[in-house]
Amino acid sequence: MLRTSLRMAGAAVLAAALLAPGTSSAAAENGRGPSVTIRYTEYGIPHITASSHRALGYGTGYAAAKDNICLLAQGVVTLRGERSRYFGPDAAPDGSLSSASTNLASDVFFTRINDSGIVERLADRPAPHGPAAQVRELARGWAAGYNRYLREGEITDPGCKDAPWLRPITEQDVHRRMYALAVFIGSGLVADGAVSATPPGEVAPTPDQPRQEAVEAARKLLAGADMGSNAIAVGAKATANRRGLLLGNPHYPWHGGRRFWQAHQTIPGKLNVSGATLLGSPLVNIGHNATFAWSHTIATGLPFALTELRLAPGDPTSYLVDGEARKMTKDEVTVQVKQRDGSLKPVTKTLWRTHYGPVVSSVDDIELPWTNQTAHAVIDPNATNLRVANTSLALGEARTTDAAVRALKRTQGLPWVNTIAADARGKALFAQIQVLPNIPDEFAGRCNTPLGRELFRAAGLAVLNGADSSCTPGKAPGAVQPGILGTDRYPVLTRGDYVTNSNDSHWLSNPDEPLTGYDRVIGSENTMRSLRTRSGLIAVRDQLAKGPFTRADMQDLIFANRSTAGELAVSGTVAMCRDMGLGKACDVLAAWDRTVDSGSRGALLFDRYWRRTAAERDLWRTPFDASDPVNTPRDFNPGSPAARRALRDAVDELTSSGIPLDAPLGDHQYVTRDGERIPIGGGTEALGILNKIDGRWTPGKGYVEMAHGTSYVQVVSFDGDRCPDTRTLLTYSQSADPTSPHYADQTRLFSKKTWVTERFCGREIDAAPGLKTIELRGP
Repeated sequence: MLRTSLRMAGAAVLAAALLAPGTSSAAAENGRGPSVTIRYTEYGIPHITASSHRALGYGTGYAAAKDNICLLAQGVVTLRGERSRYFGPDAAPDGSLSSASTNLASDVFFTRINDSGIVERLADRPAPHGPAAQVRELARGWAAGYNRYLREGEITDPGCKDAPWLRPITEQDVHRRMYALAVFIGSGLVADGAVSATPPGEVAPTPDQPRQEAVEAARKLLAGADMGSNAIAVGAKATANRRGLLLGNPHYPWHGGRRFWQAHQTIPGKLNVSGATLLGSPLVNIGHNATFAWSHTIATGLPFALTELRLAPGDPTSYLVDGEARKMTKDEVTVQVKQRDGSLKPVTKTLWRTHYGPVVSSVDDIELPWTNQTAHAVIDPNATNLRVANTSLALGEARTTDAAVRALKRTQGLPWVNTIAADARGKALFAQIQVLPNIPDEFAGRCNTPLGRELFRAAGLAVLNGADSSCTPGKAPGAVQPGILGTDRYPVLTRGDYVTNSNDSHWLSNPDEPLTGYDRVIGSENTMRSLRTRSGLIAVRDQLAKGPFTRADMQDLIFANRSTAGELAVSGTVAMCRDMGLGKACDVLAAWDRTVDSGSRGALLFDRYWRRTAAERDLWRTPFDASDPVNTPRDFNPGSPAARRALRDAVDELTSSGIPLDAPLGDHQYVTRDGERIPIGGGTEALGILNKIDGRWTPGKGYVEMAHGTSYVQVVSFDGDRCPDTRTLLTYSQSADPTSPHYADQTRLFSKKTWVTERFCGREIDAAPGLKTIELRGP
């Protein structure tokens, strides 16, 4: 039975068994209060209080489905390998769960996983090898809560209302989503390459890729992803109140099933954590409790490797290991495909695998042709990792940065992210404790192939000699599974002033204490930092020159929209522009305020110019210097032929499109919600801006929709009263349902740089205007 109360329910937060105002007499008569209380505060943020982990999962699954049932259900279809059944084989999935380029490739990829039974086997293993008991209960409850919302039949989202693929789920579906997230940068990255890998003779041979092209493709493996993040943790030596302060600013897709969703989860006496979950996760993945706050950033350590197979003479589906031939395993994968007349037809694809992992024909743009002599297989240690939810639970329970490090080492579940955290004591933490293949430098030096040596040096991607069994990554001391790097080899830095990360490697988390001497598989050292990394370090430096951080200072820092590229290059660009005789364009750039606020004039022109030239090698007169990494390279070169071409092309593009050269950025960078055009500030990676936003350029209009970028933002300040002083913002809002009142409300706030004041303690929740309480019996 579902009851809704619009009255305040302050007592409900103290214990899930207490009746909130509006509870029915029938519930009281049977001696049981509601097992779950969901209190909605401003902007549709649910505060879920429950008596057990299963009940907490139940309330979380129900509330998540209420906001995003269509996205969640689409994910279930994907994970069950049924996209071709419902949507046809040729359309592209949304990319939220793998890199597969077509529905058919996605279905084959996930059906192969399902046929293998790997998720079921991992889910049956006790922690630390499988999900913790509390995680199993959360997953079981999450599925039941999702199903309850489905049964109630109150779906209004036109994206899936009455769709035949809206079906109940099981606990196993929840585990499957966690598994897909674990292998997303790994097996999921090579979904197309695994599906298309075909023995020689069955397809025309592929010409060898030039070695330098492969190296450049390896460098771009993560740089071109639609995910990134900034995080800054500040300790007692650098905050005004002598306590910890955290900024979390993940950059994720604005559309599809990899969005964040905001929630507050409480089991009185056991768990009290607020933040954001990735859709489908039963737990908060980025957030805080009363004394500890954390965020994640995409790490530079590639969580997979390749092995080169030396094939047996005359048999391209057998490979040699220590001189002995091993037969590849043939996987016949069948999926149901919708035909034009609506009927279904089974389609079977043959895939191949080895004891190392699946045979692949490519990794993104790295071509790996299968010849009569060699083939390649992917080694993905996360293919046996169903521990990521254990880590999220452990971080939510941690009280200090020290406890967080212990939790990371104990659970070993993070597949492809760093952790940046702060606590109420005033400690700031950077930790890159993730799941990486056990390939320390000495092992790589012995076992890498010639191609592997180049890719490893450029991007940390090993290509190992599969003909030698001693070149198989083995069990490391302290590792919970074979083949992963031991936890003591990872960089961990705790400081009293600050640490940062903006998706560069561990090396320069704090310039006063560079982290060096770590294995290349973890990341590069003494190498040039991105302009976004430099932007963050410069912003922190500038703030500390003025005085210690406050919570408001950190809010201002992230939305200042300073463009480091503009600060470094616009003066030289103006001189170049005048030399080229481009008239008004030069005046516009000279007057530009060097920010990418929605009202900035000149920002759009600089953006369209700089995107074309940012990667050129001749832009700077002073090259990168590892002894001065925050300030180099610098000194723009106005004689750069590439920059001159780029500026002329940008001026011509805007002029021919009828876009004024001095148009405010927000006139041509916006989203449309409910017929309302909402201007969006921020800019792309190349501009050197923390508030990263990447839009979809439409000639003649501009960036008319955001693809990915700033998503869930939190600034958490500890002030000693166990009610952290926190501001949050979910840029694309809580719900993807266009009929929801929370479809665009926070997007409007983002446009105005307005924050949500978080309500964490009971008295804060009770004081929320328009508080709405839902009580659920079950599961």
